[in-house]
Amino acid sequence: MFLAVIRARAVAAPLNPAYTQDEFEFYLSDSQSRLLITNAEGNPAAEAAAAKLGLAHAAATLKDAAGPVHLAGLGCAAAANGNANGSHKQDKNEPSDVALFLHTSGTTSRPKGVPLTQANLAASVRNIRSVYRLTEADATVVVLPLFHVHGLLCGLLSSLASGASVALPAAGRFSASTFWADMRAAGATWYTAVPTIHQIILDRHASKPEASYPALRFVRSCSASLAPAILEKLEAAFGAPVLEAYAMTEASHLMTSNPLPEDGPRKPGSVGRPVGQELAILDEEGARVAAGQPGEVCIRGANMTAGYKGGDPGANEAAFRFGWFHTGDIGVVDEEGYLHLVGRIKELINRGGEKISPIEVDAVLLGHPAVAQAVSFGVPDDKYGEEINCAVIPREGSPLGEDDVLAHCRRNLASFKVPKKVFIAGDLPKTATGKIQRRIVAQHFVVQPPKAAAA
Repeated sequence: MFLAVIRARAVAAPLNPAYTQDEFEFYLSDSQSRLLITNAEGNPAAEAAAAKLGLAHAAATLKDAAGPVHLAGLGCAAAANGNANGSHKQDKNEPSDVALFLHTSGTTSRPKGVPLTQANLAASVRNIRSVYRLTEADATVVVLPLFHVHGLLCGLLSSLASGASVALPAAGRFSASTFWADMRAAGATWYTAVPTIHQIILDRHASKPEASYPALRFVRSCSASLAPAILEKLEAAFGAPVLEAYAMTEASHLMTSNPLPEDGPRKPGSVGRPVGQELAILDEEGARVAAGQPGEVCIRGANMTAGYKGGDPGANEAAFRFGWFHTGDIGVVDEEGYLHLVGRIKELINRGGEKISPIEVDAVLLGHPAVAQAVSFGVPDDKYGEEINCAVIPREGSPLGEDDVLAHCRRNLASFKVPKKVFIAGDLPKTATGKIQRRIVAQHFVVQPPKAAAA
């Protein structure tokens, strides 16, 4: 349905099926949707939201893999509504057509609408195909949801545009127990995932290794920082280079990536070099900073959105100052042009004037052999203004305690970067794409009483 919608010069706005009715109402309204499409099973929350907003609803079914998709539920009213709004445009897609409408994850404020044109998507797909040398000989299994750019652009569209094949998980979503069976069945040559999924795959490998693994050209990681220790374990376990990349919805996904081995070195802890676009590290006045110095990561290129959807002119003014898109990330570019991310501007922890990068602390935490997942975050502190805390999930069967974590941090971090408190947890709150958002984690652990949080 996504491919059909964007081919028909309509706008696709994929949504997370787990949203509540209130969330569906916001997203359907904000995107100015006219039609809700679900599978045959439907989605009560989405359908209730659509009914409240007066939107038509159709159920899509694919009865024969080689046949047409059937849409049930479209009545005369919906057809008339489409005609009245000029749905019978000329058949040819134009580069300026808005094809995809997504929202930012809303880590700092209410989610902002991001319109992406056919030209944006095409530019991003060209960049992805180029840096990973995707051809018709490639195949992958998409383990990420298709309502975000990571799975949609890198996994799906870039493969299809390369003549490569794409499989969806047999279980309907990512499952560590069936992942490698899916990969073997697809003849997969690569896969892309978020660090959380990579860690789950590694844990499965450690506890229940497969008899054989497919020969992969590369493994890709994106959407959150990958700790160098995890990268090394992935390469050792599966015998393929791990390429960390950097992407955003506003960029139709890809901005920078580590290259394939034949195209240059891959650097653990770096998100690589710009791919098909310009990158600059700017100070608050819009001037480029000296090489090796930190500043805000700024991007411009054909893959970038022209701006957020109306409603908040201040958001566009702030995001597109000085002729660049401002990512909100702090980074450093090394002498070989590789970008190293330090953290989000709003996530840097200011402890008594000392700026602490939570990404650096995360990498140290994940270097402990008994730590499966970890995240550090800032909390208010009377003495220092902000103090650093962290939450860790121990590996299964590990007796990891707070003292073990703190001792490891003291060995590997300057004293002011050592977390003041460690929460030993069984789970961490994540977004639908597997991102661990520090703001949400901080609220989850610090607002609740410590005993409840650590249970």
